Order: sequence, then structure tokens, then C-alpha cells
Amino acid sequence: MPALRFDIITLFPEIFSGYLTQSLLHKAIEAGLVEIVVHDLREWSADTKHHKVDDRPYGGGPGMLIQVEPVIACVEAVQAMGPTPGQVVLLTPQGKPLGQRLVEQLSLHPRLILLCGRYEGFDHRVLEILQPMELSIGDYVLNGGEVAAMVVIDSTIRMVPGVLGDETSSHLDSFSRGNRLLEFPQYTRPREFRGWSVPDVLLNGNHEAIAAWRSAQSRQRTLMQRKDLLAAPTQDLPTIPPAVSGNDSPPAAPGTAPS
Repeated sequence: MPALRFDIITLFPEIFSGYLTQSLLHKAIEAGLVEIVVHDLREWSADTKHHKVDDRPYGGGPGMLIQVEPVIACVEAVQAMGPTPGQVVLLTPQGKPLGQRLVEQLSLHPRLILLCGRYEGFDHRVLEILQPMELSIGDYVLNGGEVAAMVVIDSTIRMVPGVLGDETSSHLDSFSRGNRLLEFPQYTRPREFRGWSVPDVLLNGNHEAIAAWRSAQSRQRTLMQRKDLLAAPTQDLPTIPPAVSGNDSPPAAPGTAPS
């Protein structure tokens, strides 16, 4: 049994065809760590000829709304397809902002049902009846909830043990449990490129010095780019390891070009 199952309800299931066959997600599915089932909402339409699921809003206004009947029928049927009930998640710009802490909470659910909107959204009775968790991936409007659903899936599967090659990756990423700040700068070969060099501290093999440099760089980047993160509760912030004995100079700056 997979650690996490996603049921995606959408009007455009083909959007997910390529997405589900690529990279870490595909490997996680093949390994049985994650299961994803895509459901076409039109299959629950009362209109057997045209499979229509939308209509004009009462009171007037632009666009069309997704009707309540097919959505409720679909969600109830999908709930019955799994061994355990799923947490219904409605992707909407009016929802709670998706952040790393919420991603971590979502990963604890064995099953998530992602409801993707289109047009002008859903008949409000969908929300009143289902009482879904409403999630937003940002203060902007997309053409539909499918891309937002991919963001939820991509971020959440990283929390599932076995999905990443190195389990510490998700722990030390920006905003994550081991580092609520922005991640430190990282470098790989070559050591020098067009005059830009890798900081010496990363090359000396002194793991305590490297840890101290990374911690300091993480705080410095956060101060410069996301100062709001430093206002988090103290217990959520990583502890800076003690500096190397006898070295009171500030940590080396990220790679810089020679003057």
C-alpha cells in the first residue's frame, strides 16, 4: 500500500499525462511509494449527451460556474474507491497560502483528493457541503487548478520516505523542518569559472567550519531576501553551530570575482 495516494478531480485529465511519467514522481509511483489516480469530472455529469458540468451564475456576471451536482457525486464516488477516506483539498486563490509547514502537514494524510476548478470556480454549495481544505499557491489567478495540484503533489511527495535519494535533502531545504530560513549557497565543479571561485571554507574538509559557514550564510541570505522569516518563533529557527576555535573572523562570502 502506498504511503500517499492522490485522487485528482479535473475537467482536463490529459494535462497530467506527461507530468505523471517524469522524474522523481514517476520513480515514486513505480516504486509503489505514491499512487495517483486522475478522475474526469465530466463522467459524473447528468448530461449524458454533452457531459456538461457548468452553467451561468444566478444574479448575473461573467463566465460560468461548475455545478454542484456532478462535483458532489464525483467526490462521493471517489471517496468510496479508496480504503480510507481522503482529505478533500480545493485549489483556489481564496485559500490558505501553501507553505512548507502546511506541506509537511499534508504529507501526514494517507490520501488527498485534489479538486481542480475551472471557469469562474464552483457553485458555493460545493464548499458548504464538502467543507474542503482550501489551498492557494499564491496571490494570482490561473486558468485552472491543475497546475496548482501539481505544485501540491510535487512538494508533498518530497516528504515521503524513499522518494528522495538523500533523506536529509527535504530536511535542510529552504523553509523546511531543519532550516526554516533560506538555504545556504552551494557549489560544484569546477572550482573556478571565469574568475568566480568556490569559497575556500568549503574546500578545507573542516566540517565544523563548513557547518558554521552554511548556517551564517543561510541567515545572511534570509536577512537580505526574506527578512520576514526571521520573525518566526525561536524554536523554529536552526541553531548556528559554534565557530571554529581561534577563528573569530566572519565567514567567507559566497564566491566572488577577483578585483
